[in-house]
Amino acid sequence: MITGSPTFPLVSRRRLHGLAFGAMHGARRGTGSDVSGSRRYLPGDDPDRIDWAASARLSAATGTDEFIVREHFADEAPRAVTVLDRSPPMLLSAPELPWLQKAEAARIAREIIDASVTEARGLIGSLEFATAADTVGWSPPASGGSHELEEHVVPRAPGEQPTIGVAGALEFLALHRRAVPSACFVFILSDFLAPPSLETWEDALDRGWEVVPVVIQDPVWEHSFPDIDGILVPLRASTGGTRLVRLRRGESADRRESHEERRRLLLSGLGSLGIEPVLVSSSAIDAIFESFASWSAERQSASSPA
Repeated sequence: MITGSPTFPLVSRRRLHGLAFGAMHGARRGTGSDVSGSRRYLPGDDPDRIDWAASARLSAATGTDEFIVREHFADEAPRAVTVLDRSPPMLLSAPELPWLQKAEAARIAREIIDASVTEARGLIGSLEFATAADTVGWSPPASGGSHELEEHVVPRAPGEQPTIGVAGALEFLALHRRAVPSACFVFILSDFLAPPSLETWEDALDRGWEVVPVVIQDPVWEHSFPDIDGILVPLRASTGGTRLVRLRRGESADRRESHEERRRLLLSGLGSLGIEPVLVSSSAIDAIFESFASWSAERQSASSPA
């Protein structure tokens, strides 16, 4: 983990159910900072919870000594899983090229998430997957998540083809509901060049997860496409290897239109479900942190009373 890694507040869309040692507000009443209501004092109540102003008003109104105590929502432990895409397109960029290093950006993003969950006294786990592998690397949420992954076979019926990509990863998490319960943050670090269907996203939301796609795309070659018609350029295939390519006239424009439409459909689809992605287009730690900080600030603003 990056020493002194920056952190962002984990902002949940719903109240959490969990262990009473974390820093996020839960649904249970107990020890916490968020006031849930008040009631008359009962023998054995903590005197520090007495609302003296409310007690004075009630006593004046009734002419008797009355005491009111405040009740709070218990502070709960946030729980999160980082889902890391290890498919070939996430490993394409070579360090010597001036394009986005997606694998490096994903590594830094995960470390920022880890630090933020740890700061909130939460539990962090990790899942890593390749495009169509029969196995995944899985580490259930725990305090101070070390990402010591164990290989797990993806279950499927005889003769059934594995569900690939992000959809397959979410299916795997669905089999581990005790480790990944409702209200768990699921940060998915991928380029989403082959995004799952809207039905897959809906299923994840129906499970009560706080789904956060971290969209890691190169701004030159994946957000759009440069005008390189007629120029001999080295292009890397998704399966690895490099070959020289000369695009015909109009091919750059066609690819640019296709890439921009792909990104538009991804973001509009997520927006239609109320899913706010974190957009990453740089491998610089300051830029990546700013993306998470903006995501958190927007959630805080949306959840604040008008």
